[in-house]
Amino acid sequence: MKTITLYRPVGPKELALIEASDFREFPPRLPQQPIFYPVLNEEYATQIARDWNAVHDGGGYVTRFEVEVEMVKRYPVKTVGSSLHQELWVPAEELAEFNQHIVGRIEVIAEFGDSSGGLQVE
Repeated sequence: MKTITLYRPVGPKELALIEASDFREFPPRLPQQPIFYPVLNEEYATQIARDWNAVHDGGGYVTRFEVEVEMVKRYPVKTVGSSLHQELWVPAEELAEFNQHIVGRIEVIAEFGDSSGGLQVE
């Protein structure tokens, strides 16, 4: 089975829900969030975690995870800025199925605080 590495920037609340699943799945989207969007590269995930989540949510985290390639092929890649800013758009109602195709655990690979802005890597 082939996998691809994806990244997801999250704030503290979403990270707590991921942790509650034993780092196996992402939580359901809120009603105002119709799309789950993991990103295709660590640099873009870092920008969001550092510049958005850390500032607006009190902390930002970059998660990394593996997903079966065949599952990923079902969803469009959207470029939402420069060529660096690429996201996979998964409809919220398909997130539970997407989660079933995560291989292994979701890892936290970087953390940003709201006051220091500094990177902490585990």
